[in-house]
Amino acid sequence: MRFSRLRLNGFKSFVDPTDLVIADGLTGVVGPNGCGKSNLLEALRWVMGENRHKAMRGGSMEDVIFAGASTRPARNFAEVSLIIDNAERLAPAAFNDNDNLEIVRRITRDAGSAYKVSSKDVRARDVQMLFADASTGAHSPALVRQGQISELINAKPKARRRILEEAAGISGLYQRRHEAELKLKGAETNLTRVDDVIEQLAAQLSTLARQARQAARYREIGENLRRAEGMLLFRRWSEADTAMLAAGEQLRDRTTAAGAAETAARQAAKARLAAEGALPPLREDEAIAAAVLQRLQVQRDTLQDQEARALETIETLSARIDQLGRDMERETGLNKDAGETIERLEWEAREIAKAGEGHDARLEEAQIAAREAGGVLQTREADLSQLTEDVARLAARHQSAQRLLSDNRTTLQKSEADAEKAKASMADADAALKQAEADFTAAGEAETAAVATAEKADVTLAEAENARAETQSRESDARVLRAEAEGEANALRAEVSALARLVERDTAEGGQVLDLLTVQSGYEKALGAALADDLRAPAISPDAASGWATLQPYLTTQGLPDGVAPLTQFVEVPEVLARRMNQVGLVRREEGAQLQAVLKPGQRLVSLEGDVWRWDGFRAASEDAPSAAALRLQQLNRLVELKRDLEEANATAMGATQAHDALTKYLAELTEADQAARQARRDADRLVAEANRAASRAEADRNLSQGKLESLGLAVKRHEEEAVNARRALTEAERAAADLGDMDTARGEVEDIKMTVEAARITMMSRRSAHDEVRREGEARLRRSQEITKEVSGWKHRLETANKRSAELAERKTVSEAELVEATAAPEEIAAKRSELADAIDEAEVRRRASADKLAVADTALRDAADAERNAERAASEAREARARSEARADAARETVAYAEERIMEAQEVTPAQLLENLDTDLDKMPAAEVVEGQVNALKRQRDSLGAVNLRAEEDSVEVQVEHDGLVAEKADLEAAISALRHGIASLNKEGRERLLTAFEQVNENFGLLFKHLFGGGEAKLVLVESDDPLEAGLEIMCQPPGKKLSTLSLLSGGEQTLTALALIFAVFLANPAPICVLDEVDAPLDDANVTRFCDLLDEMTRRTQTRFLIITHHAVTMSRMDRLFGVTMGEQGVSQLVSVDLKKAAAMVA
Repeated sequence: MRFSRLRLNGFKSFVDPTDLVIADGLTGVVGPNGCGKSNLLEALRWVMGENRHKAMRGGSMEDVIFAGASTRPARNFAEVSLIIDNAERLAPAAFNDNDNLEIVRRITRDAGSAYKVSSKDVRARDVQMLFADASTGAHSPALVRQGQISELINAKPKARRRILEEAAGISGLYQRRHEAELKLKGAETNLTRVDDVIEQLAAQLSTLARQARQAARYREIGENLRRAEGMLLFRRWSEADTAMLAAGEQLRDRTTAAGAAETAARQAAKARLAAEGALPPLREDEAIAAAVLQRLQVQRDTLQDQEARALETIETLSARIDQLGRDMERETGLNKDAGETIERLEWEAREIAKAGEGHDARLEEAQIAAREAGGVLQTREADLSQLTEDVARLAARHQSAQRLLSDNRTTLQKSEADAEKAKASMADADAALKQAEADFTAAGEAETAAVATAEKADVTLAEAENARAETQSRESDARVLRAEAEGEANALRAEVSALARLVERDTAEGGQVLDLLTVQSGYEKALGAALADDLRAPAISPDAASGWATLQPYLTTQGLPDGVAPLTQFVEVPEVLARRMNQVGLVRREEGAQLQAVLKPGQRLVSLEGDVWRWDGFRAASEDAPSAAALRLQQLNRLVELKRDLEEANATAMGATQAHDALTKYLAELTEADQAARQARRDADRLVAEANRAASRAEADRNLSQGKLESLGLAVKRHEEEAVNARRALTEAERAAADLGDMDTARGEVEDIKMTVEAARITMMSRRSAHDEVRREGEARLRRSQEITKEVSGWKHRLETANKRSAELAERKTVSEAELVEATAAPEEIAAKRSELADAIDEAEVRRRASADKLAVADTALRDAADAERNAERAASEAREARARSEARADAARETVAYAEERIMEAQEVTPAQLLENLDTDLDKMPAAEVVEGQVNALKRQRDSLGAVNLRAEEDSVEVQVEHDGLVAEKADLEAAISALRHGIASLNKEGRERLLTAFEQVNENFGLLFKHLFGGGEAKLVLVESDDPLEAGLEIMCQPPGKKLSTLSLLSGGEQTLTALALIFAVFLANPAPICVLDEVDAPLDDANVTRFCDLLDEMTRRTQTRFLIITHHAVTMSRMDRLFGVTMGEQGVSQLVSVDLKKAAAMVA
């Protein structure tokens, strides 16, 4: 595959569409620093799949989009396309359908990159693999950026191994191996996952098989359990039915027994009633006898108590007589003290009586005086209170009148002022209303005009936008055409200039017969092959030594072989070449060898490709380099064609320039018109908005003014009415204030009365104090007199009492002595009475005992009757209870039968008779209910012991088995795929090692030769280090320049390192030439001599390989050795442009 063209559009500084033609040989790119030369290399790397924004010298990948300049707006996208010649069909099978491949990468802001190959959307990896298979790519060592030579020099050995990989052409192999390893890893992961899933499914199958067995067992147990439960239900129903019959029979028996028991109970009740009727007379007799006995016993107890009291009385009377004697002696001493105290108190009473004489009269006089003073004070206070009230009322009336006057005056003033203000406001509101109506009318007119203006501006703006968009599109197309025309004209102009210089230089060397020829285009190689270097000889006169001399034509011309056209039909030659050219024929390449044998002496055949066959047997193929004469003829023809093309290109460029200038001017005018229309539209919108706002404000002002005028009219009327009312109220308040008395006079009268009241109060208080003093003295004498009288009375009473007490004590002593004599005789009488009472008690006891025996016999008979009744009643109750139990049992039996039938219907959905038929069992042979219930419980325990049972286990097992079988087949496929991947990786490794070792040997050999060529001697070699595996080993460079010892690359000088690195790069080209090699200022560290060697090496590479070189340089020597030059200029700040000249063609034309 051959790279033929690189097209940039919006990439970095190349904003306009720019084409870089990549032709055979050496293509140079020159230009000042910062003009964008390196952007061409970055564009090439970018379109080949570079995804690192740092490699593009940007902060993000979107930085490759043209960011704008002072005269150019920023772009939203960048696009680079690379056109590849695929005539040999070396592209991958997916892209090998066309002779030309166009790889396009486009990036849009905020949308990312997209790749296309021949208009087909592809992935970035597809593009990377496409170039990797061609031994190139975004990271190819053949793309040498600035500073990469030093990086190669300073790189670690393993990093340098990539050069060998490129030489071996295994970059794509590495990619494929990496992809195979990723697939292998993924397949192994999937295999592990499949193994885990298969293992889980196997465990699940085992579990499901066990669950299926459990489900079968569960179903079997369930069937047996249903049969046993049916049998148990029927047995219980049968037992319940039998129990119901037995309960009915028992109920009838117990009903009869209950009736007999109730009859016996009624007879026993009658016997008890008869026994109870005979018992009361006996109880009464027994009670009377007991009462008599009790009364006699009480009397006996009373006598005993009397005897005890008599003894106690004797003792008490003896003690009393002794105490009375002692009391009589104490009373005699107290009578003597009482006489002395009575004499002293009688003297004090006489003295107090003397002091109290005339006290009542003094007290009466003081009381009368105090009462008179109090009356006077009360009168004065009443007068003061009345007068004070009158003055307060008068003051209140005065204050109320003044306040009323002030309020009325204020109200009157306020109402009058408000009325005046309201009238003035009405006038202002009326004027404002008229102004608002005028403003509203004007605003409506302005709004209508503004809307019309806006509509007109819309139409104008739409027309201007359409015209501007159309013109802008035309201007863009015209700019592209102008740039293409100017670029083509500049390229043609440069090529014509260079070619003209070459032609002029060769022409200046002297007259050559070559200058006298005219050959048609395409026949230069044929003429050059026919005459070769003889064309450089001049036409001479007959006497000259060497050159072409004019001779007479042959008398007879020997003809060319049949079917051979003479070359003179396509070439105009001077007369001096007539003889030679008449013997030259033009044939096709495949016919030359056949016709060579029939050539006559002096004749020769040539082909358009430059093959030559001579009559003497010599032949030369066109694969050899064309002769200088052929090149000279081609240059001349090319120069004529270029001049003709240049004139056409200049005319085209001039027309494009004029058209572009006209469109640019027209676009500027339309832009101004568009801006004016936009401004007019904005002004119209502003006017419409202002008119709307003005209309709204005017309408609001008008409505506000109308409402304000109405409200102000009402306010004027209200204020005037308030003023009239306030004036009337003010007149009444003034009249009322004038009718009031004088406040000062009233206050003076109050002060006089207050002084009189104070004087009366002082008099009353002094007289009341005197009365209180007299009263207190009298009360004190009275209290003491009373106390004395009381004390005297008390002592006299005590004296009298003492005498009486002494008499009483003597009397009491005499009585006590008599009582003691009587008490001494009482115990004998009591003893005689107790003897009589004991005989009566014995008689009463005998009577009571006889009555008690009769009563006991009657009680026994009653108890027997009662027991008989209770027993009969108990028997009757028990019979009734038995009957009730039988009834309940019969009801329960019936309910049990009904419940059993319901259970049978609920569980089996049949009647008991149908259930017996379904069971197909003889009732007599059916086990007992307890046995069946035991079987049911055992079956339930068996069912419960199974635990949770998956009844869908069989269906789930089938599904899981299908999935398991599918995964087993998938596992086999994965194992086969893993085996194939491992075999493929091993094959890739084996092939990679073989190719890498082969490339190493070839590159090492080429490196040694190129090193000697560049250094003019010395020795260099490559060594694999750090690993025995070539795929993991590093590459070390050992070199020995002439006159120096063998050392590593890092020990050489800067220029030597650069030459060595270049020798290594070119050695790689010789081993596996890349389609393209880009060298970005790699000759910067070299001097002129080494640059010449470097250029010679480049020429050698172009002859030995098909690699196309793109050299970015500032060195004049390098520029002079290029086949064509592209100049990168920056006419506009920040915008790069490309111009070109084909130096090889120009030099050929000059030659």
